[in-house]
Amino acid sequence: MPWTTIEVEKQDKFIIDDDTQSGRTISYKDAIYEALDQSMARDPRVFIMGEGIDDVAGVFGTTKDLHLKYGRHRVFDTPIAENSLTGIAAGAAMAGLRPILVHARMDFLLLSFDQLVNHASKWSYMTGGEVSVPMVVRTISARGWGSGAQHSQCIQGMLMNVPGLKIAVPATPYDAKGLMVSSIIDNNPVLFVEHRWLYKTMGKVPDTLYSIPFGKGAIRKKGSNVTIVAISYMVIEALKAAQKLEDENISVEVIDLRTIKPIDEDIIFESLAKTGRLIITDTGAKTGGAASEIAAVVSEKAFGYLKKPIVRVCCPDTPTPTSDVLEKAYYPDSETICSAVRELMK
Repeated sequence: MPWTTIEVEKQDKFIIDDDTQSGRTISYKDAIYEALDQSMARDPRVFIMGEGIDDVAGVFGTTKDLHLKYGRHRVFDTPIAENSLTGIAAGAAMAGLRPILVHARMDFLLLSFDQLVNHASKWSYMTGGEVSVPMVVRTISARGWGSGAQHSQCIQGMLMNVPGLKIAVPATPYDAKGLMVSSIIDNNPVLFVEHRWLYKTMGKVPDTLYSIPFGKGAIRKKGSNVTIVAISYMVIEALKAAQKLEDENISVEVIDLRTIKPIDEDIIFESLAKTGRLIITDTGAKTGGAASEIAAVVSEKAFGYLKKPIVRVCCPDTPTPTSDVLEKAYYPDSETICSAVRELMK
């Protein structure tokens, strides 16, 4: 769908500096492409299926021309039948293959809940570990081009409630490649969440295969006054906010969780012990989302570190608007985070 590139092309090529990494500087979308390409070359059991993956755009460039390189028996377009496709992927995984199913919108994932929640995430438990379901469900979230209430939802928090399902939310090109490789080689079903506004983000990425462990977050910026735990694209907004607040002599520590199931609790607690103030920012709705779960964990296990109440910076509990003007008011950004930090510092 050519229109899907319109809003993405408006985004800046935000560069995340990370001196701990080496390699070329490439985009988030190219990092995903490389992970898929190298994984398919290494393991003939890996295949990709989904709506529109073999079209000219190639899912924002992440699957572009892979069907020409590996053949249509390993990279193929599918009909609009999300629940059935998820069942096919789960069955293929149980039979020994390693499928990657692509949902071009996270909203479409809702149609596949029976197979994902009732079957793929449960079979290993129900068979006492005799059967594994090594499948990756790529799902693309967030706003763009007035997509509105049915094509812009970020429901990763809802799926944190599903036992047996892992959830990756990479925010950098390095993590996008490493976590994709980890997801493919994992023997459990993995929900791999990609925010559309991250595709042009740039960063250093090795040209070799590597993996990143689940449940291991990263500190993107060190600070001493306030801890910001950010999920997916909100890492970018948190870093922008931290940079602005430096001019006000407010030191912000930014944590990128990388995965929200499992959560790296230790990295949060260690930071909070230093700052005593916590903001959690997510791309999803405020009520019952990922930020709420993280806040609950901190309240149960690290309440004594808190100097002020926990603050959640998320989308409001209303359907996503279509209007460009309303979208700007609806989505939190770096200024929203700055305002929350200033309130905490009073």
